Amino acid sequence: MRRLAILAGQEIMKIYEDADFEVKVKSDESPVTVADEAADALISAGLTAAFPDIPLITEEQAATHGLSASTFLIVDPLDGTKEFINRRGDFTVNIAYVEDGVPTRGVVYAPAKDRMFYTMPDGQTVEETGDFDPETPGPTKPLSVTDPDNGGLMVVASKSHRDQATDDYIAKYAVKDMTSAGSSLKFCLVATGEADLYPRLGRTMEWDTAAGHAVLAGAGGKVVRFDDHTPLQYGKDGFANPFFIAYAPGVELKSQ
Repeated sequence: MRRLAILAGQEIMKIYEDADFEVKVKSDESPVTVADEAADALISAGLTAAFPDIPLITEEQAATHGLSASTFLIVDPLDGTKEFINRRGDFTVNIAYVEDGVPTRGVVYAPAKDRMFYTMPDGQTVEETGDFDPETPGPTKPLSVTDPDNGGLMVVASKSHRDQATDDYIAKYAVKDMTSAGSSLKFCLVATGEADLYPRLGRTMEWDTAAGHAVLAGAGGKVVRFDDHTPLQYGKDGFANPFFIAYAPGVELKSQ
């Protein structure tokens, strides 16, 4: 999964650094580029060869098949397409393994930011640094969520999908500082301790969140539904998520 994420990132960066690339609009009116499609083809081929018996869901192919299993691989080959198109750099390659509805393994690679996060075989999340050689992992450091100060929280919110409802919810907390980030990097900022709380009151799909969810869980964090604070589950019909909250466990969650 790590190797495929890096190879996909290399393909994405070739297109990102090109002067011009085609942007198409999908049936749900979301944008898609040749980078999405190239990364999807590369990752899909690699995962299918490595794990032929495990169902695979990807954003670019989800419309062509359903899911009848609670254990599966799920991929967003280019999360943050709007960030990619606007050359803001906050886009990621997301690959996750879901067991019984719970993301237990995940890789989040941000090639334009030179940041990579993934879960080790024991479930611990690490951040890798170095040259990101596809064949040879570089130095890693284990990640752990912060012990938050509820009198002054660090909050991260979406860069492209911020709205009044999100701001109203954040206003329920004592906030020391706010930051914004695109794609699944928001989960990773909570995993590293750079943020304490990430509320999402907007549309997301399982492929948007599964890898980041696994990364955060492996650092001791949690992801729960916004409405009843029960754990966010995967393998839902249609793959759509409810609103959710990702956080370091010491955060005293507010009701909606």
